[in-house]
Amino acid sequence: MSGADDRLAALMDLLADLPPAAVLTGTSIGAGRSADMSTTPGVRPRVVFRPGSVDELSRILAVCHALHQPVVTQGGLTGLAGGASPAEGEVALSLERFRAIEPLDADTGSVLCGAGVALATLQATAANEGYRFPIDLGSRGTATVGGMVATNAGGIRAMRHGMMRDQILGLEVVLADGTVLSRLGTLAKDNSGFDLKHLFCGTEGTLGIVTRARLALQPQPRLNAVALIALPDLAAAQTLLQRLRQDLGAQLSAFEFIERRVYAAVAALGQVRTPLASGSDMGLIEIEGIDGHDVDAFQAALADAVKAGLVTDALIGTSAREQDDLWALRDGCSQMIFTLSDTWGFDIGVDAARLRPFLSQTEAQILTADPDARLWLFGHLGDGNIHFIVTTRHPSTVADIVYAAIRRFGGALSAEHGLGREKAAMLSLVRSDAEIATMRRLKAALDPHAILNPGRVLPAEAP
Repeated sequence: MSGADDRLAALMDLLADLPPAAVLTGTSIGAGRSADMSTTPGVRPRVVFRPGSVDELSRILAVCHALHQPVVTQGGLTGLAGGASPAEGEVALSLERFRAIEPLDADTGSVLCGAGVALATLQATAANEGYRFPIDLGSRGTATVGGMVATNAGGIRAMRHGMMRDQILGLEVVLADGTVLSRLGTLAKDNSGFDLKHLFCGTEGTLGIVTRARLALQPQPRLNAVALIALPDLAAAQTLLQRLRQDLGAQLSAFEFIERRVYAAVAALGQVRTPLASGSDMGLIEIEGIDGHDVDAFQAALADAVKAGLVTDALIGTSAREQDDLWALRDGCSQMIFTLSDTWGFDIGVDAARLRPFLSQTEAQILTADPDARLWLFGHLGDGNIHFIVTTRHPSTVADIVYAAIRRFGGALSAEHGLGREKAAMLSLVRSDAEIATMRRLKAALDPHAILNPGRVLPAEAP
């Protein structure tokens, strides 16, 4: 037997008394465990651990730590950076049995839930009590709280409500050696020492495994309004965004951009309603926490934008059904992309002032290198996060162009999906040597044998 086989045999022997539900082997491991939704190839893990308690997880990790056994964590497997795609020799760790949600704490407007709770379940639970969890993703049915903490998920309302880390009051985390850190209180203000929860949000499970999270909720908005607008171009969209920020302030919660080719392709699929005619770039704008006077102000702001030539057509939805239909159009953009072949996605972030030159220069370079390439752009214009999708048979050349442009314009390699295995080697494009060295010190301190999600986030060091 190889060293890896010996290690696995020892691992299974030391954990032989775990409950049957906590361990999957052989044919009980489905093919879906082999990869997330990225293009990063994975292998079917030989063992999947499914602990049902913090004590079981602590014991599993302590044994893996002692044996130097690499572990890959898996949540809803909706990631797009290969973070959950197992590499050879890794055992998988799933928190899918951590699905408990405690009764809502009405005094603090918070809820304590397990890492395996799906976002849609959290949203429904909050809504039943008159509250709302403000983060929303297209993968809400499968994305889990643990995965969202690990990747610091953002979604459509980050421009007003921030990212996942901004919703976290406390975390329970198990370290690589099995140590349990549990601070799940409701205090919003507590400067008694280091606030350790921020170490684990956005670090993709490389420093510790999140088991439970205390999350802040918000009262349900009195009234929302969503508008679908037709725009002459991206410049008009950015000018309108600036105006609406001034006119509407914090009531502006989302501003999504859909490039005209994407909108036309979504319309051609016919799976969702596209109420405005194709041929223009589109924007989806949401205001929330409003009353009837605010809707009037929203309509007036859009009317002024029409007069200024920034908007050519608009449709405002105020009922829940109308709004659901409009947001379904945004979800339809992602669904349309998955129907294309030879498609490569880049989850980029670029400052607003640099976004248009970034896009124009990068598109020109891509089409020079591959005249048959097609670009599809949509995403969260309100926070500078654009999904830059390219259909090409020359993905390596296109990737080189995109990542060089990100470095040149001071952008983000990953605005919200993490680096995973797919982008770890490119971290130095956007982080200094000093920053990466500090990250490595943290990793070495908390995971000295580098068993937690190895090869993710941090680039591999030379021997």
